[in-house]
Amino acid sequence: MASTMFVSPTVARPTQTTLVAPYIGLRSAAGFPATKRHSTDLSHLPSNGGRIRCMLVWPIEGKKKFETLSYLPPLSDEQLLKQIEYLLRSKWVPCLEFSKVGFVSRDYHRSPGYYDGRYWTMWKLPMFGCTDAVQVAKELQECKKEYPDAFVRIIGFDNMRQARIITPIGKPGKGSSGDKIKACRPGQFSRFGRQVT
Repeated sequence: MASTMFVSPTVARPTQTTLVAPYIGLRSAAGFPATKRHSTDLSHLPSNGGRIRCMLVWPIEGKKKFETLSYLPPLSDEQLLKQIEYLLRSKWVPCLEFSKVGFVSRDYHRSPGYYDGRYWTMWKLPMFGCTDAVQVAKELQECKKEYPDAFVRIIGFDNMRQARIITPIGKPGKGSSGDKIKACRPGQFSRFGRQVT
């Protein structure tokens, strides 16, 4: 029994040459212009021509923070009026709230999510339809006169999103410039995890 074998001819095709040179590693920096700068030389950085003014960060102990603009010094009456005008231009509803304590704490309960002082007392009703910043400032003055030791904040409420958007402090409370963190009783842990003895 003879077997037949078919042989197919193999055709060799020439490989195409590549136009890209093979990778031979990193080139030495000898060909680049040599300009050595000291690490303290800042002349290559962009400048606006003025002297840089930086604001200090809020200290982690000794002062308590609020929500909007709490990192700035207290606002003057003019600056506060501009904040109220911004609030009204943004179509937010102004409202005043006040509180004797002013700071959120966890005095009477230790479960997560519970805080004392989170909600402040509202001064009158929200000023729906108010378009005059001076009217809000007059209400702020009335609240200051009625409660001289209380914190007063101005709320910008967005009725479309159903949320407070801006809450600058209109008047800091009594002794608020440099309040110490509330002292714990011996045996308790402070908010920084150190046990008070």
